[in-house]
Amino acid sequence: MKLGNHPNLQLADELHTVKGSLHRYLLDEIDTLPEAGRDEQLKQIVREKTVQFIRDRRIAINQQETEKLVRDLIDELTGFGPIDPLLRDDRISDVLVNGPHQVYIERSGKLELTELRFIDDAHLLRVIRRILAPLGRRVDEASPMVDARLPDGSRVNAIVAPLAIDGPCLSIRKFRREPLTAADLLVYRTFDEETLALLRQAVQARCNLLVAGSTGAGKTTLLNVLSSFIGRSERLITIEDAAELSLGHPHVVRLETRPPSLEGGGEITARELLRNALRMRPDRIILGEIRGHEVLDMLQAMNTGHDGSMATLHANNPRDALNRLELLAGFAGYGGSEITLREQIAGSLDLIVHIGRLRDGQRRVLSVEEIIQVADGHYVTQSLFRHDPPSRLRPMLAKLAPNRAAERSEPLLPSRGHV
Repeated sequence: MKLGNHPNLQLADELHTVKGSLHRYLLDEIDTLPEAGRDEQLKQIVREKTVQFIRDRRIAINQQETEKLVRDLIDELTGFGPIDPLLRDDRISDVLVNGPHQVYIERSGKLELTELRFIDDAHLLRVIRRILAPLGRRVDEASPMVDARLPDGSRVNAIVAPLAIDGPCLSIRKFRREPLTAADLLVYRTFDEETLALLRQAVQARCNLLVAGSTGAGKTTLLNVLSSFIGRSERLITIEDAAELSLGHPHVVRLETRPPSLEGGGEITARELLRNALRMRPDRIILGEIRGHEVLDMLQAMNTGHDGSMATLHANNPRDALNRLELLAGFAGYGGSEITLREQIAGSLDLIVHIGRLRDGQRRVLSVEEIIQVADGHYVTQSLFRHDPPSRLRPMLAKLAPNRAAERSEPLLPSRGHV
């Protein structure tokens, strides 16, 4: 039997067609509804038209499937369409829509393809615009990319034609109503008791920390937890592109960058906010992410009396983090020598905390690296902690070249070396 002839698949396709036809018809109907009692009238119209449509076309679905179709249509007309239930599910951390017919979610650190889909590009675009409208943002051919933050703190990115070739794309990083605590991360084995004690002491000793990791590794979550160790008497200023940090601290000033308007003006960058923050008498500055020209100002702040400041950076390991800081400093217009820049970085940063996501989806603190000094033009570092996950290549290397495989096995605690 061919897969395309399977009766369940035929029914799913037929229901999808029914939903599409009803959706287009109901859009015209609800435009004429008065605001008073609109929701109740809408539900009644959807139910009546759905039952009538199924009866006229003699579609063989039961009452339970009919009710589900009605609920889906109501969600699409009043909420955010097929992804509406995903946004209400606290177990889901990311919703990723790749065109109208492919919706992924991230749950427990793993991506899953769902059975949900939009009717067509126009349907997905309507939902994207419905998400953005209350935020005062828009997306169209003239402005095909947009970053925004929902009222609950969730982060939204949308990109449409002509940049998105296979249909509009929507990415939503959901905001947790209850931020994860240090105890939660212990349960999830993000770190162990010894590593937690080390990080707590580093924060309380006012070490300058850089949390490095890849996209989705848990940098912001870890930064949240580290910030919870700061004394209650201190004044904190946070700077983010999209406000995600939830510190639970009594004295926090939250600042957020502003993108340019459609006319290209009005942009407020992280660098401008950072310079302004220095005039606001901060005890510590927490920068959501170093990604541009603000790198020099952040290093200067860390090196001129704002001990205990923190930031995150996209990097695959501590070595890459240091290299990326140098690269960003070059982009920011740094004109001094390479050695002077490295001495500035080494004098500003105390620790690099590297967090990553393992193959099974678990997020884990992989290393804590102390930046000691610069000697002979190289960074001198010390590994205070290193998690060495098993490598699939180790057994193969051991068979092919036993001596070389042994060389690749690095010590866990502690080691000094040049970077």
